[in-house]
Amino acid sequence: MAAVAPEQSTAGSPGPSRPRQEEPRLRAIARRLRIDRRYMPVVGTFVVLALILVIGGARYENFLSAGVLANLFINNSFLIVLAVGMTFVILTGGIDLSVGAVLALSAVSAAYLLDAGVPAAVVLPAVVLIGSVIGLLIGLMVHVFDVQPFIATLAGMFFARGLCFVIAPESIPITDETFVAIAGWDTWVGGQWRMTSSVVVSLVVVALAFFLLHYTQFGRTVYAIGGGEQSARLMGLPVARTKVLVYVVSGTCAGLGGLLFAMYSRSGYSLTGVAMELDAIAAVVIGGTLLTGGTGFVLGSVLGVLVLGLIQTIITFEGTLSSWWTKIVIGALLLVFVVLQRVLTLRRT
Repeated sequence: MAAVAPEQSTAGSPGPSRPRQEEPRLRAIARRLRIDRRYMPVVGTFVVLALILVIGGARYENFLSAGVLANLFINNSFLIVLAVGMTFVILTGGIDLSVGAVLALSAVSAAYLLDAGVPAAVVLPAVVLIGSVIGLLIGLMVHVFDVQPFIATLAGMFFARGLCFVIAPESIPITDETFVAIAGWDTWVGGQWRMTSSVVVSLVVVALAFFLLHYTQFGRTVYAIGGGEQSARLMGLPVARTKVLVYVVSGTCAGLGGLLFAMYSRSGYSLTGVAMELDAIAAVVIGGTLLTGGTGFVLGSVLGVLVLGLIQTIITFEGTLSSWWTKIVIGALLLVFVVLQRVLTLRRT
């Protein structure tokens, strides 16, 4: 007598194939939750920013108020613009040490020209153009004469700082009515968040930089040069033009940053912006941009500036600490993020 085959499981009963069908779905969810290594430094910056806000909010009254957070942008609008320009340069694997001096030259030139009676409508674009021209000269030195970016921008720093003292050995106050009106413009968002003209300009610069880096051939070439200049050349990308343009972008941002600083301080002074290029570099690195180039984000650099600003705010709220603690904490953070970058680079290779 033939053996009877065992009954197959029905559709309603749990079959062995069901867990196997769920495995690909679980893997897909895991892949979505996994963070790309490129975003890890930016995530780290965001975590540090959140921790500072939590600690400050728990320790100090009104630390998380809209007024304090709004002042964070107001007081650092010029540094945000500097960091944006520096991001372009570092993404290509370069460096720009001239931005602090160019910022000072722009501010001094604005104060000098306005004091001489030149209309504000002429002064505003002229001082930004000063930064663009210096950036162009540095870019040509780097590309045409194959000068190392460190040396080329160091020369630009000495040149711009020297011009500051030639133009204005002493501080020049700005009293031009049009300029003062533009600098003093503000509006309130939601009745509590104060937005000044400097903040609006800095946010527009961030938006334009984001668009350039992520939605244009110029931005793709910037990333490609940082990933490997020789490979970018073999792909037929406009490497030479892009290398020059990133220094023009950085110089333009430095010129605009000087204008914003002049609006902030209502004066021009030759010693303005000393070592500010180091603050910009620190903000960019803390914001997740690799010093070797090829990886980084403008929004990460903005987060880096906010971290620096919050550290300074905490020192101010504490009241008993020396302002030099700001530099100590920034140095420690910078070291941590550089080590993190090195670890990520080694894993990638």
